[in-house]
Amino acid sequence: MARGKASRDSRMRERLIQEAAKIMATEGVEDFSLAKRKAAFHLGAPGTTNLPQNREIQAALQDYQRLFGGVRQQSALQTLREAALEAMTFFAPFRPRLAGSVLDGTAGPESAVDLHCFADIPEDVVLFLLDQEIPFETEERRMRFDDDYAFVPMHRFMAGDIEIKLTVFDELALRHPPRSPVDGRPMRRASRGAVEALMDGDA
Repeated sequence: MARGKASRDSRMRERLIQEAAKIMATEGVEDFSLAKRKAAFHLGAPGTTNLPQNREIQAALQDYQRLFGGVRQQSALQTLREAALEAMTFFAPFRPRLAGSVLDGTAGPESAVDLHCFADIPEDVVLFLLDQEIPFETEERRMRFDDDYAFVPMHRFMAGDIEIKLTVFDELALRHPPRSPVDGRPMRRASRGAVEALMDGDA
């Protein structure tokens, strides 16, 4: 009886992993918790507590893009990285860094460009956006730094058909990145030069 339940739990967990990865790939969902909840709902198990870890979903997402993404995903990724470079040039005074799915290569057509910018006075970024007459929305983003959590401002705006998410940190965070939601390690980020080199390597 116990082995049978363990086997069912294992199968459900694997289905949740695959469904969450598919949701992230096809719907542009970048929040792992949201992807898990949607996957559980799709599979008729909204109350399950047997949820997979983020790193398991990330690995499945990478596999999904390799198997099913094809030319469409690669074209979308190229377009998003080009948009990221343009935005990084535009926000150069705030030393932007690219993070997230556009950097790690798992982004799809619905993904947003995730940029980290740095300013001792966060309002400087707001004033810059206002001066450039860029319509934007602001929310707070919960980030983990070592063993502590902090809320930092994030500004969303559209560059053509592409959403840009601009998260603003203080200058100290330039050398001390927040922890990745995937594996808890310091988040991977890339300067404009590093993104250009990445794209040259993909060419």
